[in-house]
This record gives sequence, C-alpha cells and structure tokens, in this order.
Amino acid sequence: MTTPHTRCYRDGDLVAEGFSLGEVSEHLQGGGLVWVDLCPPDPEHLQLVAGELGLHSLAVADAMSDRQRPKFSRYAGHDFLTVYAVELDVGTGALVTSEIAAFVTPTALVTVRKDDGFALEGLLERWDTHVELTEHGVGALVHGLLDHVVDGHFDAVQALDDQIEDLEDLLFDDRPHDKDVQRRSFELRKSLVHLRRVVLPMREVLNTLMRRDVGLVPPELTPWFQDVYDHVLRATEWTESLRDLVATIVETNLTIQGNRLNIITKKVTSWAAIIAVPTAITGFYGQNLPYPGFGAVSGFVTSTALIVILSAGLFVAFRRREWL
Repeated sequence: MTTPHTRCYRDGDLVAEGFSLGEVSEHLQGGGLVWVDLCPPDPEHLQLVAGELGLHSLAVADAMSDRQRPKFSRYAGHDFLTVYAVELDVGTGALVTSEIAAFVTPTALVTVRKDDGFALEGLLERWDTHVELTEHGVGALVHGLLDHVVDGHFDAVQALDDQIEDLEDLLFDDRPHDKDVQRRSFELRKSLVHLRRVVLPMREVLNTLMRRDVGLVPPELTPWFQDVYDHVLRATEWTESLRDLVATIVETNLTIQGNRLNIITKKVTSWAAIIAVPTAITGFYGQNLPYPGFGAVSGFVTSTALIVILSAGLFVAFRRREWL
C-alpha cells in the first residue's frame, strides 16, 4: 500500500508535510489548507479522506473508475475535477495519458492518480515557486495543478509538431518511403485524435471553474487562471491545425505515389516504343521473301542503320519531353 502524500499550508506557508490521513481534520482547524495525494487510489484511504472531508459518494466512485472525460462537477460542499496528463512516446508516436481526479473543498485539495504517469515533482516545484499565491486559498493549488497539466499538453503538441516536420522531410525524400510515411501518418493522426479528446474539454472545465458563482477563483488569481485558459485555447487550436496537416500529408503522399506511377508508366511506354522499332525492322528483314538487299551485305547495313537512327530519334524525342 502506497503512503499518501500530504501537505498543510497556513497563511500561505508550508507548515507540515507527510502527516497521516487521520490527522487531516486536525490540520484543517485554524485556517489550515491541506493537500492529499493518493496514488494508486486505495479504497480504504479514499473512504477515510471522504469521511474526513464529507465527499459525495458519486464523486468518490468517479475517482475510482477509469476513462472519465475531462470535467468539472459541483457537489454540496465540494467540487470534483477530472483532467489528463499526457506525454508523447517519440519512438512509437503513441500518446500516453494519465488520469487525475481532484476533490476541491474550500480548505482542501485531494488528488487521485491512477498511476505514476503524472510526476509530482513538477507540481510541487510549481507550488513552491509561487508561494505568494498559496495565501489566496485552495484556488492557488488548483491553479498549479491545471497549469502543470496544460503545460504537459503543450509539450505533447510541440513533440507532435516536430514529428510531423520529420514526416514531411521523409515524404519529399528522393528515395520513396511510402510504407514508413503511411504507418507514421496513421500513428500521429491517432495520437492527435486522442490528444484532442483530452485538450478540447479543458475549455469547458476552465470556463466553469472560473465563474464567479463557483467561488473557487478569487480576483487575485483571475489573471493566473486566464493565462491557463489562454494556453488551453492555443493548445486546442494547435492540435486542430496539426490534424489538418497530417490529413494533408496523407493526401500528398497519395498524390506523389500517383505521380510516381505516371512517370514510371511513361518511361516503360517510351522504352517499349523504342524496342518496337528494331523488332519491326528485324521482323521485316527476316521475311522469307526477296526484297532490295536480300542476301546481301547492303541489306544488313540498311537494317542496322534504320534501327540505330530511328531508335536514337525516339530516344531524343522522349528525352526532350522528359519521358525518359
């Protein structure tokens, strides 16, 4: 059983860390702000926290289940948040996601992670860097969490953009890489679709929790949340443009294959026309009938000259038309 991570802030300062779940209520007294992290979500630990903070059973069930969509839900006494941290596997082009559920009460933030895909080091560093925000309540902790998650979305989009640029170079390489382009295009397009499912709902999440009637974001934190919202919009637009770009690459690859086939067809047809000339001449001179030069050296010279001249003429004509 993994030991939960815990922290307590008081007046913006970190006053306790690593305490047990049974001590959560004690640290909440006197204006304390508590953060609890459960990974993986042990049912016993989660039920203990739910009893301490009065969490709704439906929200607890959502936190324990997998494949929830990114959302922000309101319950009596607390809010429930689901987001996804993402990371791109550069080797395979697959998008790796890590689901994060969060219970937000007026004095506590409880994060539930299904796996270690979302590292806490970056989140804790973000909170410790902006200590001046913590005095504004639990909204500061939520901001740090969302800001860190959205930055991960940005990193994934940037990595996908770099992969698509490499794919473009492969597409216009002098040597054909049709199979590699097709396989990589499919992998990147699949990852972009997956990323879109994670990033697109974040606009609704940020819009909802920033509403004044929710009361989660005080005026002092509004510019910080607006900055996160702007990043969400940019990540969404970037994802959409990359999806269109991958679709264009697939279409371009098919067009290049068609053009390459036309060039090959022209070359084969041109060489067939050139080969037809000596075939026709030798077939004519091979007839078992008397003709001018029959059985004489002059006939051999004439047929050879015709073959060379006509074949050379066709070769030059096709070469000028760039068929060869």
